[in-house]
Amino acid sequence: MILSLLSSSRAKCILLVGCGAPALFAAVAAEARTSAEGEARISECIRQAAEGRPWLEKTLWGLRDQEAGWIGAEVRNTNGSHDLGPLQINSWWVPKIVALVGHPAANVRHWLRFDPCFNAGAARWIFLTALRETGDYWHAVGIYHSPTAWRQRRYALSVVRHMQRRFGREAFAGTAAPAPVEKASVQSTAESQRAQPVITTHGFGTVRSPAS
Repeated sequence: MILSLLSSSRAKCILLVGCGAPALFAAVAAEARTSAEGEARISECIRQAAEGRPWLEKTLWGLRDQEAGWIGAEVRNTNGSHDLGPLQINSWWVPKIVALVGHPAANVRHWLRFDPCFNAGAARWIFLTALRETGDYWHAVGIYHSPTAWRQRRYALSVVRHMQRRFGREAFAGTAAPAPVEKASVQSTAESQRAQPVITTHGFGTVRSPAS
C-alpha cells in the first residue's frame, strides 16, 4: 500500500510540481486518506490488534470512528501537540512509546502516522493500560482522550454513540466491561506479515522503516 501510494504520488509530483520529500509524504497521506485500500488495511489492523476479543475490537472501532484519522494523518492541536494516524495517537505519547519499544522518537512518530498496525497496537496499549490502572471500562475510554474528567465523560458518551452506530443498539450485548486484569500486550499485531522482506517488527506490530 505505502509503496503503491508512493509510486503514484511520486509520479504526480514529477509531472505537476517537482516536489521534494515533505511534499511527497503529504501526497501519500492525502491519497491514503481517501483510499479504500487504506481503509481495508486499517480494518485488518484493528482486527489483529484485538487478538480475537470482540469487546476489544468494538472498542478500537469506537475509538477510530470517534477520532476519524487516516494513514499519514498529523493533525495539529491548539496546545502544539499532534494527533497521529488512523486512531489519532497524541504525540504526547511518543516518548512513552519510545521507552517501551526502544526505537528513536522519529521512527515511532513515523510509524504512528504511516503504519496502521503500529498505530492500532499503540491505541490498544494506551486503552488497556488505562483499563488495568482504573478498573473501569468507560474511564479507560475517556483517558484515551484526555486526563481531564469532564472531557473524559463527554468523549466516552461520544464513543458510545459511534459504537452503536457501527454495531447497532446491541453493540454491548454479551460484551460487558471486561475484568481490569487485562495486560497491555505489546506483541506483534501482524504476525502474518513478518515474512515480507520490507517489513520489520518493532514492539506494537508490523511497521515499515522510514527509509522503505
